[in-house]
Amino acid sequence: MILRRPMMDIEVRSPPHTVKKESWRSVLALAYQSLGVVYGDLCTSPLYVYRNTFAEDIQHSETNEEIFGVLSFVFWTLTLIPLLKYVFIVLRADDNGEGGTFALYSLLCRHARLSILPNGQLADENLYEYKKEQVVSSYWGLRLRAILESHRVWQRILLTLALVGACMMIGDGVLTPAISVFSAVTGLEFVVSKHQHQFLEVPVACTILVFLFYLQHYGTHRIGFLFGPIVITWLFCISAIGVYNIFHWNPHVYQALSPYYMYKFLKKTKRRGWMSLGGILLCITGSEAMFADLGHFSQLSIKIAFSIVVYPSLVLAYMGQAAYLSKHHIIENDYPIGFYVSVPEKLRWPVLVIAVLAAVVGSQAVITGTFSIIKQCSALGYFPRVKIVHTSSKICGRIYIPEINWTLMLLCLAVTIGFRNTKHISNASGLAVITVMLVTTCLMPFVIVLCWNRSALLAVTFIIVFGSVEALYLSAALIKFREGAWVPIALSFIFLAIMFVWHYGTLKKYEFEVQNKVSLNWLLSLGPDLGIVRVRGIGLVHTELVSGIPAVLSHFVTNLPAFHQVLVLFCVKYVPMPHVRPEERFLIGRIGPKEYRVYRCIARYGYHDIVSDDVVFEEDLISSIAEFIRSNERKYDGSSESVEKMAVIGTSSTRAEGTKCWDNEDLSPTEVARKKVSFSVSESPEIEKHIEAEMEELMEAREAGMAFILGHCDVKAKTGSSLFKRVAIEGYGFLRRNSRAPTYASSFPRASTLEVGMLYHV
Repeated sequence: MILRRPMMDIEVRSPPHTVKKESWRSVLALAYQSLGVVYGDLCTSPLYVYRNTFAEDIQHSETNEEIFGVLSFVFWTLTLIPLLKYVFIVLRADDNGEGGTFALYSLLCRHARLSILPNGQLADENLYEYKKEQVVSSYWGLRLRAILESHRVWQRILLTLALVGACMMIGDGVLTPAISVFSAVTGLEFVVSKHQHQFLEVPVACTILVFLFYLQHYGTHRIGFLFGPIVITWLFCISAIGVYNIFHWNPHVYQALSPYYMYKFLKKTKRRGWMSLGGILLCITGSEAMFADLGHFSQLSIKIAFSIVVYPSLVLAYMGQAAYLSKHHIIENDYPIGFYVSVPEKLRWPVLVIAVLAAVVGSQAVITGTFSIIKQCSALGYFPRVKIVHTSSKICGRIYIPEINWTLMLLCLAVTIGFRNTKHISNASGLAVITVMLVTTCLMPFVIVLCWNRSALLAVTFIIVFGSVEALYLSAALIKFREGAWVPIALSFIFLAIMFVWHYGTLKKYEFEVQNKVSLNWLLSLGPDLGIVRVRGIGLVHTELVSGIPAVLSHFVTNLPAFHQVLVLFCVKYVPMPHVRPEERFLIGRIGPKEYRVYRCIARYGYHDIVSDDVVFEEDLISSIAEFIRSNERKYDGSSESVEKMAVIGTSSTRAEGTKCWDNEDLSPTEVARKKVSFSVSESPEIEKHIEAEMEELMEAREAGMAFILGHCDVKAKTGSSLFKRVAIEGYGFLRRNSRAPTYASSFPRASTLEVGMLYHV
């Protein structure tokens, strides 16, 4: 069944928008902050790249062809993927300042109407952040858009790509803390005896991981000021050690940066060299964070931080390790090749402490990114609702999700205890990292053609250049399937199944509500009193429908003899964009003639927006309805047309003039406190009598109180449904029963909330 967008008459008043130019001081401050938030994972990669590359597949010979070939691969991989691909190209594909896989997908949805969200409206395309993008005008762009909009298969492919990228990011949230902390702890083998090291490594790593996930409850803003100095200290440490090793052991190591050494490496090692690429690709782990965390910083600040600080430091670190190893072909005491063997003995304890702190910072960035991905998926209807705790009052992106946090911790501990070495964990982490990057590479050509109006040749060049490199690394990672690479595939399959079941059940439930919604003629046939007694107060009926009358209302009316004098059908919906401006928050309309006192309110949020609590939501809702009555009644006569006439109304805080409301509490100890509601109305327009009477009635109803009517439905598959559908619907029902209630619904006063149970056979 294909759901058509409901037609509405929309009045849009988009306020002026001014873009403030960033000063260099603010850009440099953001660049400094990004070092601690964005680059922690990428900067700790020298801990385990050489160690895992030389684990089994290749040996370090006296000819130095292996170590120089690996250095050449590391240098050009860092240059091609993080520097050229992300810094110079992908960062420009932001979604109104937001980055990540879902940002690319939402960007494409707005340019080609790819969104499979069932409650999309034409009014959403009038949102400021929606319509400010340039229109597709090129020949190839128009042709590609026509193909995507007319073929549901391509829409599902792009959605699947976005979900696979999100699932692999979640898997990376499990694997990155494990490999970062475990690799940092391996330095204990150089400061304690080998016998003690065997028994200390895993317990110490698990203790640090438990402490890391426990800290999430308090939020990163309490210790975030330490992140930048820790990463800067770590970068200074590895670059200084690298410079020392270069000049002390092999000043000519820079010659290995030539691509010729890659050819010599593959020619000598052949299949073993190809398999070792799974360890080399770890040098770019964390590169996706530059794009995923774009919303907290600016493009210029991230580019400056990477180009001037991170990139040179990493190159010096890898060159220094290669210079040391080129003169040490037999490592003393049988220590494996790795980062700590190249550290001077007197500095190993301080470097170990700094490495552990840097690993914690790098893991923190990935965990926070996982929370953000889950929030986006949940907001757009692709993941069950979870409890979201905002740990910072200043930065909306700082969130904490208890269920996901403890799940990640248990999975992370299971991986650490189960594998007990960095080799298998690195194989798993490498596959997750390269898959996310390949998903971004597959989505970017669509952005280049549709959003940037560039030629198809440029898009094909992009995917050939970067896709071929990433496909090579992906093949090397997949060959290690039985040696740990199965972990991200298994985790992604589980999360992908949850997402598809939840999305499929949500679509079927919405289709059922659309098919069983009540016609407007039914409401009109009841008369102004709706065939029942209208009592004082406001009845707030929650529905996911953006048009029509939900079946829950008819179910309520036919079973109860009374209802409130003012009836509001309200819907909280998310649109495929990061933010909706407060000036465009509400769509307000009237259902039926004005004497019925039935309104529709649609509150629109972006996937990064915070839903207001019950007090603020009530105030905004009532004042928005009053503003609609005041400013639109002279335009709309309230006739019983089948086409709903709606207007865009901002929150009360955005209106300097017009209608606002506030509550007065009588706190006298001798009297019972009673809520009073007042409206402040601009004196400039002439208020007609019937408008004044309607607003007075709304004020009296608000004084009497609000009741919240929520539909509590149980979803079952129809008799005769296929096995797949029955399993999917049963799974959706299980997830729905065990997921959290919507944020706005859970904040309603329980004494004023009424749940109406219904059974859906979809």
